[in-house]
Amino acid sequence: MQVRRLDHVQLAMPEGREAEARAFYEGVLAIPEVAKPPHLAARGGCWFERGDLKVHLGVDPHFRPATKAHPALVVDDLAGFVAAATAAGHRVAHDQPLAGYDRAYVDDPFGNRIELLEPLA
Repeated sequence: MQVRRLDHVQLAMPEGREAEARAFYEGVLAIPEVAKPPHLAARGGCWFERGDLKVHLGVDPHFRPATKAHPALVVDDLAGFVAAATAAGHRVAHDQPLAGYDRAYVDDPFGNRIELLEPLA
C-alpha cells in the first residue's frame, strides 16, 4: 500500500464569490479555469487546472479562511507574481528562503494562505 501522488487541493470559499476566485486564481496566478462536472457545478465554486496542477475551490456555508494550512505552489518569477498580487490588492508576506527556494505568502480574496516557492538558481 502506498499513496502515489496528490491529485488536487481543495480550498473553501464563501458562496457567490466565484468572480473574485477567477480574478485571483486565473488572473493573478494564471491557472486556467476548467468546467466543473455538471452535478458539482450546481454547488458553486470553481476549478483551476493546468496539467498536474489542480486547485479546486468549493463553497462552504460556514466558511473560515485557512490562515495556517495552505498549498505551496512552485512558480517561475516569484517577483512577478508578488507584483501582480500586490497590484491586485492582495496581502503578500515574504519569508526566509527554504532549502533551495525563495518564497512568499499571498492571501487569496477570501483570506486563504497560498505559499509561492521559486527554486533558487
